[in-house]
Amino acid sequence: MSHSVASLANLDLATLAERLGRLCRDRGVAITCAESCTGGGVASAITSADGCSDYFETGYVTYSNAAKMRLLGVAEALLDTHGAVSREVVEAMAVGACRDSGADLGVAISGVAGPGGGSADKPVGTVWLAWGDDTAAEAECLCYPGDRRAVREQAVREALVGLVHRLEAR
Repeated sequence: MSHSVASLANLDLATLAERLGRLCRDRGVAITCAESCTGGGVASAITSADGCSDYFETGYVTYSNAAKMRLLGVAEALLDTHGAVSREVVEAMAVGACRDSGADLGVAISGVAGPGGGSADKPVGTVWLAWGDDTAAEAECLCYPGDRRAVREQAVREALVGLVHRLEAR
């Protein structure tokens, strides 16, 4: 049974994580995550589901640019040209996480959770997410309202919704 993305967004994180786990097992898919502003929130949500070791082995918290380069292979030129909060960087993060972990599907997140750090072109609440595999990823930019906690929680939810949506489409 397929859910629309809108109806998935209404599910709590534990229910999303359980649904994600069932889909991973049914389709024989291993997943990973590469996180910056969410600081491990996606990995925490995924690992809240029983039996997650069947499909989740590795997650990355790459808060600094140096970590993005060292652990995920993000090119310094991408960071210098586009900044950490960009389509190009989150796509490279997703590809690098899948390549390093061997996962079939990954999600990456980089954003400005606040309260500081925003700019005119990347205000607080700006979050880039990318989903992909070891060869390519697709990204989207969202701007979430609220304080740091709210921005992070909304990004974690969107990451899980995106993974479920992509697995349901397989």
